[in-house]
Amino acid sequence: MNRIALSFVAVSSLISCNQSATNTNEPINYPETRKDSVVDTYFGEQINDYYRWLEDDRSEETAAWVKAQNEVTFAYLDKIPFREKLRKQLEEKWNYEKIGAPFVEGDYTYYYKNDGLQNQSVLYRKDKDGKEEVFLDPNTFSKDGTTSLSSVSFTEDGNLVAYSISEGGSDWRKIIVLNAKDKSVIGETLVDVKFSGISWYKNEGFFYSSYDKPEGSELSAKTDQHKLYYHKLGTSQKEDKVIYGDKVKRRYVGGYVTDDQKYLVITGANATSGNELSIKDLTNPNASIQTIVTGFDNDYRIVDSKDGKFYIVTNYNAPNQKLVVADAATVANRSTWKDVIPETENVLSLSNAGGYFFAHYMKDAVSMVKQYDYDGKLIREIELPGLGTASGFGDKKEAKELYYSFTNYITPGSIYKMDIATGKSEIYQQPKAKFTPEDYESKQVFYTSKDGTKVPMIITYKKGIQLDGNNPTMLYAYGGFNVSLTPTFSIANAVWLENGGVYAVPNLRGGGEYGKEWHKAGTQMQKQNVFDDFIAAAQYLIDNGYTSSEKLAIKGGSNGGLLIGATMTQRPDLIKVALPAVGVLDMLRYHTFTAGAGWAYDYGTAEDSKEMFQYLKGYSPLHNVKSGVSYPATMVTTGDHDDRVVPAHSFKFAAALQANNSGNNPMLIRIDVNAGHGAGKSVQQIINENADIQAFTLWNMGISKL
Repeated sequence: MNRIALSFVAVSSLISCNQSATNTNEPINYPETRKDSVVDTYFGEQINDYYRWLEDDRSEETAAWVKAQNEVTFAYLDKIPFREKLRKQLEEKWNYEKIGAPFVEGDYTYYYKNDGLQNQSVLYRKDKDGKEEVFLDPNTFSKDGTTSLSSVSFTEDGNLVAYSISEGGSDWRKIIVLNAKDKSVIGETLVDVKFSGISWYKNEGFFYSSYDKPEGSELSAKTDQHKLYYHKLGTSQKEDKVIYGDKVKRRYVGGYVTDDQKYLVITGANATSGNELSIKDLTNPNASIQTIVTGFDNDYRIVDSKDGKFYIVTNYNAPNQKLVVADAATVANRSTWKDVIPETENVLSLSNAGGYFFAHYMKDAVSMVKQYDYDGKLIREIELPGLGTASGFGDKKEAKELYYSFTNYITPGSIYKMDIATGKSEIYQQPKAKFTPEDYESKQVFYTSKDGTKVPMIITYKKGIQLDGNNPTMLYAYGGFNVSLTPTFSIANAVWLENGGVYAVPNLRGGGEYGKEWHKAGTQMQKQNVFDDFIAAAQYLIDNGYTSSEKLAIKGGSNGGLLIGATMTQRPDLIKVALPAVGVLDMLRYHTFTAGAGWAYDYGTAEDSKEMFQYLKGYSPLHNVKSGVSYPATMVTTGDHDDRVVPAHSFKFAAALQANNSGNNPMLIRIDVNAGHGAGKSVQQIINENADIQAFTLWNMGISKL
């Protein structure tokens, strides 16, 4: 068995959980949820949708239901005797200064900083004399800290900046432009911007993307035609020119200007995997858009334009990705593309800085970074601080040094400064977190899934653990959309570990840890592989004494929320606690909301074919809640402003569980107000949510005191 061990010397005492055999749950009087008589017909089969009315996020009836459900949930949580202790533990652990990697724009060095418990991190800057000042403080954007700073984009000279904000966690953004020198506002605020970058062209204006404002609810109505716009400074938004997307319908459109300011790169896609690629010559005012690649079978991204050549990262004929170069004159002919960094057995992602490429590889979900020149010559492998996740390695072409972060499950994120010429790194910023890594161990194991596939999993716990099957264990995973789960420190997980818990993360099929084929093996009519991988991970933890079914909780968000919903309905006997967060739980209707149709690459839709409909119905969590089954103690979590995975998924699933569950295990839903899919949540919201999740979990595992 191949193992990676992150092992340290224990120096501090353990905090134990006093466990009782069980904490008896009294029957809960749930709010009454009206049943609709709505029936949909798919390929001749009728499907009842009893809770269709909960999809109306603007109705007074839905609002009353949300209020009533929260009252029941918080009344339950209020009775857990150690909930407040957990909240204080989290708050204490959270309360340390966090500083991000610095970046230079114009005459200033910028960096994000949070003094510990600020709801949102603040963007600071220093001038060349070292004088520090606040540049943007999102904590002043709203009284409750729920308006967040989403992105910041400077002009090449650093004199202008455009930044976007999210209100209440929504994916809809506003863009504000400032004179960076005196922080004065320039022009009007752009509104109704969604799934967008901000890319400047000189100091004249910038490109951004959005949808037409939908009819009906902006939080749930379908948004299906993305467009790329150009905003010229000094003009109103209504005058913004559509660059791409008005004549051709694409669900996702992006645009960015190359560093040399010569080309606009345009990407178009109908799903979350695979894109078209086009360019527009910005040096020629009369130039038209030139298509480089059509079709959606592969991914393409231009990472640089230099000396009449394009450098492109792609998985075309390279499932693990490679870097190719092409002359600008012949770039549309893929047969002329030449490998610069060929495909390897490990998945590639790429950045550039100081005239070099930095190839970031994942080897069994752990980082490995190599430095190359533009001819593809290997300069060196970067010596990282340990086994974990390194990120960054991107900066301007003229940079002499760069900054990167390093973390793993037991190492708080630290910032390193690296000399690009020598490859030597030194610590730049090490957080003073109240956590002692030497007391914990994090190791990687490989277990066997149902069909014989080997799947990696990293298990983290306090040293001296007894493998007696009695350890509270949190099993977390995602398994979709080519997303890779790599080792990352979490304050909430630190509290879980400190209280004697085990934290385990398997890298399921559907993710990106082993490239395109690993991803595809967990999509559409192979989606059951993901659930099987997860169930096998749970069984491994039980068989090897880490935990038992009575002490096992499963947790995941978004596509990971689907994973939890499917697992708890397929194997309710395997686990004690289920925690589906902002989950995709109605697989027959997910594609009818917001940009959900774009997820069809991973899921397929119920309208594709009778076979696809039957397959989706077979695992859709909402449609597999059965009467008379005793489900694990469940707390569904969502946000009322989630316009990525609309909260109706969670509402309907919770209603079905409450109506059908046998036994006294609680079936609760916790609905955050002024919160979306997760990004931009205030620190206080995050602390409160994690305290409630951990309290609910431990209490239902029979733990009565911390």
